[in-house]
Amino acid sequence: MERINYASGAVWEEIVGYSRAIKVGNVVEVTGTVAVDENNQVVGQDNAYEQTKFIIGKIEKVLKRAGSSLKDVVRTRMFVTDISKWEEYGKAHGEFFKDIRPCTSMIEVKGLIAKDYLIEIEATAIIG
Repeated sequence: MERINYASGAVWEEIVGYSRAIKVGNVVEVTGTVAVDENNQVVGQDNAYEQTKFIIGKIEKVLKRAGSSLKDVVRTRMFVTDISKWEEYGKAHGEFFKDIRPCTSMIEVKGLIAKDYLIEIEATAIIG
């Protein structure tokens, strides 16, 4: 099967050696995504809801590049730095996925790559 890598230009892609997303056949895997814009600036500083919304929007953009959409998402994984804000993360996630209802996990972690990131999200889509 053909493998297509999608880059976003994030500073970490070259250093760590990863892609924003990879499509193999009808499966698209989206790597952990944080709330940083094209200028490497944090979006939604100290706001779990806004960061989550921004991240899902970023995921949606790369899915479209891969010929997919949020409707194809079968799993999301949310890594959060403060699980007590679960309702904020969940509200934003629900705004995008309330009718799609992918499998999901919300896992509290000690920290992410930079202290300003409150959440990192991965997604798996199956085009079908």
